[in-house]
This record gives sequence, C-alpha cells and structure tokens, in this order.
Amino acid sequence: MPSEFDLIRRHFTRPARHTVLAVGDDAALVAPRAGMQLAVSTDMLVSGTHFFPDAEPEALGWKTLAVNVSDLAAMGAEPRWAFLALALPAADEAWIAAFARGLFACADSFGVDLAGGDTTRGPLNLCVTIAGEVPAGTAITRTGARAGDDLWVTGRPGRAALGLAHLRGEVTLAGAAAADCLDALHRPQPRVAAGLALRGIASAMLDVSDGLLGDLGHILESSGVGALVHAADLPLEVLLRAGADPVLARRCLLSGGDDYELLFAAPAARRADVETLAQRLSLPITRIGRFTDRAGELLVEDTDGRLIVPSSSGYDHFA
Repeated sequence: MPSEFDLIRRHFTRPARHTVLAVGDDAALVAPRAGMQLAVSTDMLVSGTHFFPDAEPEALGWKTLAVNVSDLAAMGAEPRWAFLALALPAADEAWIAAFARGLFACADSFGVDLAGGDTTRGPLNLCVTIAGEVPAGTAITRTGARAGDDLWVTGRPGRAALGLAHLRGEVTLAGAAAADCLDALHRPQPRVAAGLALRGIASAMLDVSDGLLGDLGHILESSGVGALVHAADLPLEVLLRAGADPVLARRCLLSGGDDYELLFAAPAARRADVETLAQRLSLPITRIGRFTDRAGELLVEDTDGRLIVPSSSGYDHFA
C-alpha cells in the first residue's frame, strides 16, 4: 500500500508556475507581485453534506478547487496558490488519480499552483485554502452597496439546484437539459474574468453558493441596505425549458445553492458598462432588482406587483 508521501509525490506534485517553493517542504514560499494584496479563502467539502459519497472523483476534484476559485472571483482577485488538505478513508489510487486529474484541470484553467497541503486517513473530507492577488485597494467586498444601486447576477443561476432536484427524483430532466444541469452541479465555472472586469464597476459582490436570496442577505447586512428583487426579471428561461415548472424554477433560482455565479451591486449610472462587459465576455448578466434604503429588508416583487417577504432564503449548515 502506498504511503502518504508516495501518494503526494505521485498525484499532487507538479512543477510550479509562480511559487518560489511548492509541495515537498514544511511550508510553501510565495512572493506576491509588487502593489498587490493577498486575498485568502478556505472552503471545505464533506462527503454526505456537500456531495454524494459515490460522487465521480474527477468531477469532485474539479469542484473542490472551483468553489475556492469562485471566492476569489467574488473579490475581484486573481487566483494564484492553492493548499489541499485531504482526509481519505483508504489509499485508493484509482480514485485519487481521477480526483487529481479533475483538480489539476481546474488549476490549469485558472492559472493556480498547488503549493502544498496535507493528507490523512479519515472520513472523506476535502479542504482547500486558496490565495490570490488583487491590486491594493481594489478588492470588491460586501460592504459597498448603496440605496439606488442595481442588483445583477451572472450566468444562469438555478441550474445546479435543478440538477440536484433531478438526482433526488423531484423532477425528471432529459437529454441535453439533464446534462447541462448536472454539469452545472458537478463542474461549476468560477467567474474569474467577470470578477476581474468588475473592479471599479461593482460596489459590492459575492458568489452564490448557498442560495441567491440567502447570500444577498449577507450584502444587505454588511452594507446596511435593503433590496427589492423583481420576479419578472429573473432569468428563468433555461430552467423552464429544461422541464421545471414555474414554482420549482423560481425555488431553484432564488433558494438553490451551488451556483457559484456572481451577485453584485453597481450604480445605475454603470448599466451600460455592465452590459458591455456581458457582451465582451459572452456571459449573460441580468439586472434582477435594486437596493433600497430600508436596511435589512428583502422583498420580492411578484409578476402581479405584489410584494412578498421570502419564506426561504438559502442553505444553512446548522439550521
């Protein structure tokens, strides 16, 4: 049976692109570029909570890193270094090799060095700490939204939640629609290019991981504002075409997790800039509401004009 160090050497050691000293020593050495601040984030994926125990390992490798890359995208930061901590129930080399392929495919896509980490025996648990760079003073935080700002979301949120509903038997998807939604669930695409381009445009931003309304609440709390979401402007078309009824489609979009799309505030005067950015990146970016001066108040304006206080906002690990 291979040792811990054999596994690291065989599957997780690669030449570094921008790391002074990477895998193999007691600590990594990294050198941020001049004028840059470090942005650092950690996310943990636990078997049975964040993914099914029989999840395909290559897709899981991609997702393990992608959800962390998304955190840096949400700050307008460029991902550079990742540190991987693995708890594995057994040294299954075929599983580990597939997981590593997926992880490095994501790393290569976004220019990330695997700079270090740890392995141990235990229940399957995957934890990445990621670090990146952002020009000093330009990071986009959750605190800058102002009353009157527009509320925008990238991509087509809700597809991952619809894919999960399909796996749970709540809805039956077929063909290309099923493949698209399951791909959104298992291989999320961090919006790094959009995050970088939104520096100087977005006034506040985060990525949607636990449900759009729930995550929007974090911006409201941090910025001291309220928000009004317009149901008529929600990008539901893909979900409806995939086979979701209107109720399920709205639930997946507003309360479903695992989207890793960017939800952001921007001054109304910057609408043309956002629309130009969407065209340049060939990425849908939809204006779905606005921020208000009623601190902490979150309302949804239904298509008939009624104002609704949402009953469910998102996922909470301890609720």
